[in-house]
Amino acid sequence: MKRITLFSLIIFLTVGCSDLVDFTEVENPNLSEASVVGQANSASIWLTGIERQLANVLNEIVINAEIASDNYMNDQTFFNQFLDGLNITSQDNDVIDIEFDIHRLREMAKFGSTTVGPGDPNIDASVTAEFFFFEGLSHLYAAMYYTGFPSEPGGAVLSSADNYARAISLFDQAITTNSLPEYHLAKARAQYYTGDKAGAIKSATDATTVSADFMRAAQFDELEDPDNVMEDALYERGTFDDLQPLPTLDFLDPKYSFNTAGEDDPIRYLKAEEGWLIRIEAMIADGDLAGAQAMMGDLLALVQARGMKQVDDSIEGRTHFAEGTRPDSSCIEVNGRMGLVLDRDQGDVMIPNISGTSLTQADIDGIGSEDDALYLLYRTRQEVFIAEGLRMADMGVKLVISEIEELQNDNVTAGGTGTTAQIPGFIAAVKDQLDAITYDPGTCSASTMIDLNMMLVNNKGDAAVLPFH
Repeated sequence: MKRITLFSLIIFLTVGCSDLVDFTEVENPNLSEASVVGQANSASIWLTGIERQLANVLNEIVINAEIASDNYMNDQTFFNQFLDGLNITSQDNDVIDIEFDIHRLREMAKFGSTTVGPGDPNIDASVTAEFFFFEGLSHLYAAMYYTGFPSEPGGAVLSSADNYARAISLFDQAITTNSLPEYHLAKARAQYYTGDKAGAIKSATDATTVSADFMRAAQFDELEDPDNVMEDALYERGTFDDLQPLPTLDFLDPKYSFNTAGEDDPIRYLKAEEGWLIRIEAMIADGDLAGAQAMMGDLLALVQARGMKQVDDSIEGRTHFAEGTRPDSSCIEVNGRMGLVLDRDQGDVMIPNISGTSLTQADIDGIGSEDDALYLLYRTRQEVFIAEGLRMADMGVKLVISEIEELQNDNVTAGGTGTTAQIPGFIAAVKDQLDAITYDPGTCSASTMIDLNMMLVNNKGDAAVLPFH
């Protein structure tokens, strides 16, 4: 009887009050469009919000792109288990979240350049350039990670090539407004992945000419959020830290670690190393091995100058369901190479802070063929960009539009642009071995099941990889 009475009261209150208050019309004056548009300094405030949204985008992209790559084995975590085996579906919540955050970044940047910026009496050209830059980034990420992606709500699906073209156009607008090295590098990346060698060389050269060692970073906040999800996965999970790097990459892990209670480790999403790597690859493609070797030496000097950080990683251990079943000693030789695995239980370890590589001058001097050079280049790309989300793009793997988009956007049709994943055939054939290793606990020898860098070089004629070949 009490339940019936209570239910009747709820109905009465709901119906009786409906004529008095329309909750859809309630508006917080501090959150209205008028509270932003037309206000002094609103553009720079809006830009801060866009930078926060970029951090959200990178949180979605980086962890999932790294899991989909061969960089890490996703052993016992709560992170995406499907992408680890390149099982890409439109129902995957992470695929959906990446898409929505890229959409939101694009719309926030567009609103900044078309509405907030023009309405701000104190607008600065540098802020306007940032709006163009972030909108360009949204198209760049759409092209890198999806086979097709709408450029507006309910809009037609653009191919990766079309999204790259949009990105380049927007980066050009940013450069015209305020020429920063990261704008040139973002443009170079778009040109690189489309195979525009001449354009990529020029843009990469422009970037490194302005600054030979620049970085652009997304900031994270442990207390106020967003915090760095990749850092959580690699370090703060402690004994439940089971996102395990390939033993060939052990010396680079954890790329991110605890910084302060308020400031999480940043993600450097654009840095000068990429410009040098693009130029080196172009030289190799042109048959200029001597020039490529010389520039590899310059790149090596830059990476070595980036510095190291001291990390207490003793609690983590290298495990695979049982203690000691992952390589965990500096005595271990991996694929015939020494110095790749660290002794973590002996105390603090030194980890490259921004970029790291196993490349040596002896490696560079020993290059004897185009394939030798390409192999070292892609091994170095993998090392320099670990935990930054680029390896998946270098593998030629792309995601699909979400089922939500497909159901709500009339321009998305089953089997149409953006609804089919891209996985190169030679990678699909070994997708279950991408991060598999062989190792007998207690021994000093380990190996990876496959050498994907060698496979990339051997399949350089595949249109999905090695864009200059």
